[in-house]
Amino acid sequence: MSELEIDVRNDTRYRVDEDAVAELARAVLQAEGVAAAELGISFIGELRMRSLNRAHRDADYVTDVLAFPLEDPAEVSGGVAGEALGDRGVAGEALGDREVAGEGSPAPRLLGDVVVCLRRAERQAAQGGLPLSLETAVLLVHGILHILGYDHEIDAGDMALRQGQLLERVVWQRLVVPAPGRAGGTVSP
Repeated sequence: MSELEIDVRNDTRYRVDEDAVAELARAVLQAEGVAAAELGISFIGELRMRSLNRAHRDADYVTDVLAFPLEDPAEVSGGVAGEALGDRGVAGEALGDREVAGEGSPAPRLLGDVVVCLRRAERQAAQGGLPLSLETAVLLVHGILHILGYDHEIDAGDMALRQGQLLERVVWQRLVVPAPGRAGGTVSP
């Protein structure tokens, strides 16, 4: 039995289907071999995202997604981050194999948090001619892969390949609806 706790928080004017977001996150984690874990997902605005990016990455601009792993991804994934492992993903069984003493079930891992700026995602979606929900799915999968130890600065090809494979498997159509007053999700530059 899977014990994946996904905490979704929406601090924006966008309508986020929290159940759909949690379902997507569970699908990605399960595909990566994660059996028991807790993950936080937050949707925030541009000012807060810029502040987080400045505080944690020393980059004074709005970014689309940030990942804050609580554990060293190399330890979480058993040191195999970035290796192609087919459908077992980066984590293999390393994440799901830690048992609670004497109980025979996996101890949940506190993975960390993925933070998405929906306003930035909306701009990127409009520039690429994509639905906002698809762009949001791309950012969520990307952020979760970072939490699990993928690093596109080291293994860009592997991460992009795995991200594409996962996006083919997840349901993204109902993740988010543009904020009121933004018809069709288009944004002016």
